[in-house]
Amino acid sequence: MNRFKNILCVVELGKEYKPALERAIALAENNQANLNVITVTSSISACVSVPAGGASITELHDANVKNQQQALEDLVDPYRGRTKIEIRVLVGTPFLEIIREVLRNGHDLVIKCSGSNDWLDRLFSSDDKHLLRKCPCPVWIVRPQCGEQFDRVLAAVDVDNSYPSKELKAHQALNDMIIDLASSLAVSEFAELHVVHAWEAIGENFMRDGAFMQRPENEVNTYVDKVREHHRQLLDKFIENVSTNLGKDTVDYIQPQIHMPKGAARIVIPELANELQVDCVVMGTVARTGIPGLFMGNTAETILDQLNCSVLAIKPPGFTTPVTLED
Repeated sequence: MNRFKNILCVVELGKEYKPALERAIALAENNQANLNVITVTSSISACVSVPAGGASITELHDANVKNQQQALEDLVDPYRGRTKIEIRVLVGTPFLEIIREVLRNGHDLVIKCSGSNDWLDRLFSSDDKHLLRKCPCPVWIVRPQCGEQFDRVLAAVDVDNSYPSKELKAHQALNDMIIDLASSLAVSEFAELHVVHAWEAIGENFMRDGAFMQRPENEVNTYVDKVREHHRQLLDKFIENVSTNLGKDTVDYIQPQIHMPKGAARIVIPELANELQVDCVVMGTVARTGIPGLFMGNTAETILDQLNCSVLAIKPPGFTTPVTLED
């Protein structure tokens, strides 16, 4: 994780924050990185009526910010001996202000605890989802109940080469970023690294059971075997490139365990994460660049809704956030 040099840690006052804050502190300390710790508070509406002769809206606003500032100062004070920490209270809609802070100051990682109190027992809050969709830098959402150290990290890659050429380049760049960060995280946490690529034999169901193109079973099995072998070769080539890029010694040390489950990624990846009891999934949330309004695909969204572990989410090079400083 030594690529991060300008870290933004988001604290939601009144909620669990230590797992994210302590990881941010350790990253900043180990990487000699800048660390900013922020919280976002709501603005006090000008429509709110105040008693005559009492405090004005402006005074209430200033008092609220000062209280939040002091609370944030109290949280980070025990860590100041380890690394330099800047604190700041922002006012507004949380995900918008967090992304604007990234844009203003060029942060290369946002880290926070999951903020969900969802009765459906989903891990990620609405603001978390907005960050995962729209924040231009990697976003690390830490499960509040996670332990001090991760035992298993899962890197979800897509090595399919059937995409159009521009999309294929984005996928390949995203895969490289995913495996780089997942490997670095596994080394820093002394954790197992698992790599997963989901694959499907398109048309298999129609060939087996369709009314118009049903084929003999041995023919279908041969087709499925060829598709599996094709994906196996692609994954083997990817791992070979990983060994070249990261260095054989690093790969030999982390010894990544490879998984190639058959089925839709939105189904088999969460199943594997739960089966392995992984502590963190490293995945891409956007696979295309230069397409306004495209934030996160249905597959990524569905996977996230089923996970119960920390997530380190990455955008491909060239991703542009729809959030602007002028909004």
